[in-house]
Amino acid sequence: MLKTGKPLRLRRLSLAGDDRHLLVPLDHTVSDGPVAPAGQWDDLLRALVAGGADGIIVHKGRARALAPDILKDCALVVHLSASTACSADVDAKVLVGDVEEALRLGADAVSVHVNIGSDTEGRQLADLGAVARSCDAWGMPLIAMIYPRGPRIENPRDPALLAHLVNVAADLGADMVKTSVALPLDRMAEVVAHSPIPVLAAGGPPDGSDLIEYGTAVMASGCQGLAVGRRIFSDPSPASLVSRLAAVVHGDGGTSRSSRAESRGEIADDMGMSKYSTIVAGVA
Repeated sequence: MLKTGKPLRLRRLSLAGDDRHLLVPLDHTVSDGPVAPAGQWDDLLRALVAGGADGIIVHKGRARALAPDILKDCALVVHLSASTACSADVDAKVLVGDVEEALRLGADAVSVHVNIGSDTEGRQLADLGAVARSCDAWGMPLIAMIYPRGPRIENPRDPALLAHLVNVAADLGADMVKTSVALPLDRMAEVVAHSPIPVLAAGGPPDGSDLIEYGTAVMASGCQGLAVGRRIFSDPSPASLVSRLAAVVHGDGGTSRSSRAESRGEIADDMGMSKYSTIVAGVA
């Protein structure tokens, strides 16, 4: 018997039912600036859903503005952390929302950002622990976005360091962890092997190379999903790119879902999204 709603919400984060996840972070609007003109947000979201994204990640104010029908086939993750590129310390993340707000907005999960090695690491860890406690009380899944960033980090792609970080996320109560990918890429398997919770690979290849090949290699390392933002929403055809990534993440499940979208004509015209392409600096 289910004692909380968490298993149900976790299930909605994998629409293919295979416990794999393709999430599209759009929280860059706070950290770096607009990802699309205001009048084209609905088009962008419909393109992501048509392509086969399992979920989108936005801040609470943006979640309030979403048309309910857009997310009927896509999960909603509300991001609770923030900082801006204008800050004196861009690595100093603070909480700007809580679990109860996310529940009222219909969220399927919440996410919290922690930068290990930053000057404010202690406060960020305390925030993660406090949100985890609320998530347990309300049956809300928690995604920890945890990265090695700050003056004490020599190699942010070190597999041993990343293995440490995913265990910090698990030990403090996260249900999934989104983090950087180790280099060389084949050593990401070591990070996954040490993680007691699902690992989602953040962003695309750091050298800007082929995203599909990169995603295929990351999934082969044992990761249970991808969380790609900028490389998707800056693409002139985001639905087509999401469709290809969904096939990488979900295999036949992603392919069949994308095929249904193509049959409705949703990917063919990319929901009008070819009209713009926005490049934003920052983290996917």
